[in-house]
Amino acid sequence: MTTPLPQRAVAEVVATALLLSAVVGSGIMAERLSGGNVAVALLANTIATAGALVALILTFGPVSGAQMNPAVTLALAARRALPWADVPPYLAAQTLGAILGVWLAHAMFDLPILQASTTARTGAGQWTGEFVATFALLSVVWGCARRNPAAAPAAVAAVITAAYWFTSSTSFANPAVTIARALSDTFAGIRPVDAPAFIAAQLLGAAAATALDAWLAGDTRRALYAPGRRSTG
Repeated sequence: MTTPLPQRAVAEVVATALLLSAVVGSGIMAERLSGGNVAVALLANTIATAGALVALILTFGPVSGAQMNPAVTLALAARRALPWADVPPYLAAQTLGAILGVWLAHAMFDLPILQASTTARTGAGQWTGEFVATFALLSVVWGCARRNPAAAPAAVAAVITAAYWFTSSTSFANPAVTIARALSDTFAGIRPVDAPAFIAAQLLGAAAATALDAWLAGDTRRALYAPGRRSTG
């Protein structure tokens, strides 16, 4: 039996909101406690994000798949692992959840709720970083879906942890996250004007990883993944 779409959409809202509250909230806390050491702040931000990813995927994965990422949702639909009719509700839920999560982080740290980031993140190097980060993320998603679904929570957290440090962009790898972080003038922010190029690079990275996985598998059959599917046995 599959979880009904309304419950899956709400799960995506909550999961994505909690993810963004972790990303932005830990960035605020890290910046306040690091004494101006950006490397220490980034390390703290990385650890909090990785922990949140594992917990959220384990918690909400059985309900909605815990995709929390429009790039993942679109890739799953392209490979027929998710009905196209489910895509608009998922994308809306993820984007809404991401924005709510940023606002929640602001509220927790007594910051103005409504903000726009002034942090510049642009240039070919950072766009390449976003392509690479999203390519790596989708490659892990497809590999785990096909061969070891139980490893997905840890594997996704691991690749994002690594990409925080080996990519020039610190690995947003998520269009909803990018939109929401443009609304936070904090450590995790990105200027709204810089967001579209990041999103374009993310979508290209996701498409490239999805195409490569289909070729490596030798077919385009449905991935071994279905959000919200419960055992009837």
